[in-house]
Amino acid sequence: MVRYDSAKLERRYSRISDHYSSIDQVTEALARAGLESSNLIVGVDFTKSNEWTGKNSFNRRSLHHIGSGLNPYEQAISIIGKSLAAFDEDNLIPCFGFGDASTHDQDVFSFYPSERFCDGFEDVLSRYREIVPHLRLAGPTSFAPIIEMAMTIVEQSGGQYHVLVIIADGQVTKNVDTKHGKLSSQEQKTVDAIVAASKFPLSIILAGVGDGPWDMMKEFDDNIPARAFDNFQFVNFTEIMSKNIPPSRKEASFALAALMEIPSQYKAAIELNLLGTRQVNALQRHALPPPTYNPHAARFEPSIPPQHGNSHLVATAPSAPSSTYDNQLCPICLSNAKDMAFGCGHQTCCECGQDLQSCPMCRSPINARIRLY
Repeated sequence: MVRYDSAKLERRYSRISDHYSSIDQVTEALARAGLESSNLIVGVDFTKSNEWTGKNSFNRRSLHHIGSGLNPYEQAISIIGKSLAAFDEDNLIPCFGFGDASTHDQDVFSFYPSERFCDGFEDVLSRYREIVPHLRLAGPTSFAPIIEMAMTIVEQSGGQYHVLVIIADGQVTKNVDTKHGKLSSQEQKTVDAIVAASKFPLSIILAGVGDGPWDMMKEFDDNIPARAFDNFQFVNFTEIMSKNIPPSRKEASFALAALMEIPSQYKAAIELNLLGTRQVNALQRHALPPPTYNPHAARFEPSIPPQHGNSHLVATAPSAPSSTYDNQLCPICLSNAKDMAFGCGHQTCCECGQDLQSCPMCRSPINARIRLY
């Protein structure tokens, strides 16, 4: 086992400062701070709430809207990809989706069949655009499957250092019946996965896109217990990209916020002798193949009513097709039965409906919630 001089580490693996105006400057700062090699893993959230959490931040469009410009997911992938490309020797990026109708909160699917990796972040963006029209957005939200998949990849690499970037529009699902101070099943599994991941040379970055809310993820960032090292970082993409500064400064600010902890986390992985180490009885996850739903529904009326004079159809991930069975299911997660009604008359399940401020169907403010039995 290779040993490292701690004084030398302290000099090299320092936290980087926060005054940069371009992605290139952030990349140079990471190198000066001691980052030598990094492999990127990408996880993309395909839960149904993406249809309406762009109301304020993405002109009422689905966050997975495919148009002439980049949507928030594509922007985040591009910025992180550019920033870390110099540290990735083979340029191969494992990419996965979660939260759609094929995975829900249990699995992930690979962007390519047979878990083939993407060749650079440009291929990630290209493949993302190919996949989106074939997906059915669903839920609920859990980050445990994608974190466990990342641990599997690190283990299969022989313990090389990796950075997992999860791009998501909402926090982990919390059941309305969950008692105050307690965690839902999805929250507990996510916390357990983050703790388990600290035994691997793996950093986890959660980039929050859309309108949020993000209060629970900030608590996750600050209060996850019992880890070998601080391996989790939450970054509010929307907040940074809405600043009144030039676009290049926005990109640099997001890259910096996402990556500024990486040198110290890389240092921790070295000091804990995690690099090049194989874990005994490590979890082995397998990704599902990419969904192949009929793409004819790739153009549909969004859940959010379009603004006046802007009623054109949008290309994005379609909702699940309607049926008697589907009509009994929550329109957000497509897995739980409808058991909560709002004052407007629309219904969801309790898990999905508890944190909504406005009805996802008609956008009316929610003033009353009624449990259905």
